[in-house]
Amino acid sequence: MDSDNQDKSQTSFLKYCVYVISLGGFLFGYDTGVINGALAFMSKSTELNLNPTLQGVVSSSLILGACIGALGCGRVADHIGRRRTLRLIAIVFTISTILCAFAINFWLMASFRFILGVAVGAASGISPMYLAEISPRAVRTVNVNKNAIAIVLGQLVAFVVNAILGNVWGDWSPIWRVMIFSASIPAVILWIGSFKIANSPIWIMAEKQYKKAKGIFKKLGFNKLAYNKLKENSVEEEETEVSWKNILKNKSLCYLLVCGMLIALIQQISGVNAVMYYGTILMEKVGMGQGDSLYANILIGFVSLIASLAGTRLIDRYNHRKMLVVGLIGNVLFLFLLGMTMKTALFSQMVTNVLVLVFLALFLACHQGIVSPVTWLILTEIFPNRIKARLMSVSTATVWLSNFVISLIFPVLISVVGTATAFFAFAITNSISIVFSTLVLKNNKLRKAYKAGMELK
Repeated sequence: MDSDNQDKSQTSFLKYCVYVISLGGFLFGYDTGVINGALAFMSKSTELNLNPTLQGVVSSSLILGACIGALGCGRVADHIGRRRTLRLIAIVFTISTILCAFAINFWLMASFRFILGVAVGAASGISPMYLAEISPRAVRTVNVNKNAIAIVLGQLVAFVVNAILGNVWGDWSPIWRVMIFSASIPAVILWIGSFKIANSPIWIMAEKQYKKAKGIFKKLGFNKLAYNKLKENSVEEEETEVSWKNILKNKSLCYLLVCGMLIALIQQISGVNAVMYYGTILMEKVGMGQGDSLYANILIGFVSLIASLAGTRLIDRYNHRKMLVVGLIGNVLFLFLLGMTMKTALFSQMVTNVLVLVFLALFLACHQGIVSPVTWLILTEIFPNRIKARLMSVSTATVWLSNFVISLIFPVLISVVGTATAFFAFAITNSISIVFSTLVLKNNKLRKAYKAGMELK
């Protein structure tokens, strides 16, 4: 891949670009986290009157839209560039968020959240890829991980806003509309900020604008050796257009595609989003009041953020695949303890509530601190540049498709089998992910497949 000789210091321009692009991850987190508190209020009979099935549809409609956004963003980003794609995403974020806030019935809410999901899915794919393409190798891991941190930060901010609004104006049922509307603010900031960021120099090279690309590389802190190497690779890649037919005929690229989809699946079958979307409802089922449940989400979100900050530092130092396995082992342990706490009822209600909070926080610390950033980072690394956008879009769509299934059935699942059994099931899926990570994701095979993909004519 790139040269190892880039300057480790980041230019101020690069830092600005990284923080603006990471707003895509922030919105990803905010819009998926805000439903956690808003759902309980919009489900009231005086509002949208949602039963468990309709709650699942409202939550998962965003996820279904995200599948479409993730699949389509790669081709759009290749056609009009990363920067214009991000700007378009910000516009869709803003308009659809406002429409959701003013939805008057279940059908409109589900429809508008589907449109919002298109933006969320597109942002989830474009942001980490965009960050990887503008960053010199020495700081690439750090910068891509900022997107993962931004996702968790977005969820935490959504939890804080929900808790404040829900406890101060909790007697006013339409307060959920204010919760939803608040997500439009960072969307507008992203749109404004996107006008001053650099387009991807990798994409500009693909458009054969080498002089322009050279100037952007310099502003971003790449050295001349790195530029020459990337230009050489770009010229070689121009010789042939790799079609989907050629990709699917090539065993190495098929292996990378399967690995990308597998990594995406591992991230979602952990059960993390069941907690992020339905945390307030889960807390209420355990025995907490509505206000306490909203505040409990802040604690969980804060722990997730601290874990994300600490975890990304570890990821930069150690083997990514091994870190993934370590994170998954932690997921299994804490989900099992969580299920046992709910199932056995050995403790008083107060002690049970505390233990549930502790184990939920530790589970999210493992996932948000290790599993989630590692999976996004691996996805930005394993695909050759000329087909990265397309294969990344398939992998990201897999994230959202599996997320859709889980978010759709989870409210019904806990109403049928109970919360304890649901968490035991997630402990099992994380165990299966450990086996997949150990047997399938091998670094030497990934490197060979990447090289074979680069050499494909």
